[in-house]
Amino acid sequence: MPPRVLVVDDEEKIAEMVGGYLQASGYSPALAFDGAQALSSFAEERPDCIVLDINMPGKDGLEVAREIRKSSNVPIIFLSARAEEIDRILGLELGGDDYVTKPFSPRELVSRIKAVLRRAAPESLEAREGARLIASGDIEMDTEKRQVRQRGEPVVLTAAQFDILAFLMRRPGRVFSRAEILEGAAGLEYEGYERTLDVHIKNIRKALGDETATPRYIGTVRGVGYRFIEPGA
Repeated sequence: MPPRVLVVDDEEKIAEMVGGYLQASGYSPALAFDGAQALSSFAEERPDCIVLDINMPGKDGLEVAREIRKSSNVPIIFLSARAEEIDRILGLELGGDDYVTKPFSPRELVSRIKAVLRRAAPESLEAREGARLIASGDIEMDTEKRQVRQRGEPVVLTAAQFDILAFLMRRPGRVFSRAEILEGAAGLEYEGYERTLDVHIKNIRKALGDETATPRYIGTVRGVGYRFIEPGA
């Protein structure tokens, strides 16, 4: 079955254009033109990825994302006519995996969808790194099932957050720059910004209950980047 992608945009021409490119690229697109339709289509279609416009009348894309994140970790790529950093950060804090500003190249968007789906696929990290299981202290990761457990309890992460945590856990103690983490965890196709990674790290820490001045898992190295803290270090 081809991957199902839900495209949500109140500008019908944009949604239809993206849908056409997706279909031509081997995907199965579904279209929605407002927030209510988006939630209904999400429940019916159970898409593998969502392309979600932020600036819609009524229930906007951020509200839709909040509702979806209550029950699903499906990859979300936000679309917006606004390029301000605060909008990008807000979208990522709500669990978005990527953020594309209008006007955009449909081919680039399809490429980003492909990259997000590849990161979310069960075999993506295993194929790149080899080992299926990663464990450190009270955190365990299964890269085949894309599952994280902390003290035996499940931890919910987005695809991007999962890959970032796995990248750091495979190399405990080593300090990486933001660019190195983005490239190593997300791949060369991911055009991230340094602030983007900071938001992902913040969300990972929140998911792990590690929002303290002295984090136990991911440490900040001022002026350089981040490292995964070895137990007992």
